[in-house]
Amino acid sequence: MAMQVVRNLDLERYAGRWYEIACFPSRFQPKTGTNTRATYTLNPDGTVKVVNETWADGRRGHIEGTAWRADPASDEAKLKVRFYVPPFLPLIPVTGDYWVLHIDADYQYALVGQPSRNYLWILCRQPHMDESVYKELVERAKEEGYDVSKLRKTAHPDPPPESEQSPRDGGMWWVKSIFGK
Repeated sequence: MAMQVVRNLDLERYAGRWYEIACFPSRFQPKTGTNTRATYTLNPDGTVKVVNETWADGRRGHIEGTAWRADPASDEAKLKVRFYVPPFLPLIPVTGDYWVLHIDADYQYALVGQPSRNYLWILCRQPHMDESVYKELVERAKEEGYDVSKLRKTAHPDPPPESEQSPRDGGMWWVKSIFGK
């Protein structure tokens, strides 16, 4: 079944901070992570700077990367994103798909996945989402062939401090995630 993606995504409007409301668990994120968020900044060359952050045990874990349109001639919201790992000694490039499957007209919430359907994110401009909107996005994911029983809601107990004010874990979250912690 072919996956439907957003057409004519406005990267300028998409840029900014997004909070992870729910996701499929991944080995690239700590299992105990809270207040997970992504910040996208449009670069002059049309690429997007990506900063993913999460907090575990009071410490900030983060990784930076770059996203770009997979096919610049296409109007489909199919992007590629590249991170270098491990975050404390970025040597190995890891590239993945980032497909925007749905976005509301006001660019306040989004459903993001990728063609293998192994990863899925529900994102919102605020750390909390109305339950009816959440259910609508879960239903859309199901219609696209995702096993939504794997979705895990992300806790946002307290707004985290801005990045510069937060203790860092030095990339240890990434090492722990390899071992399933």
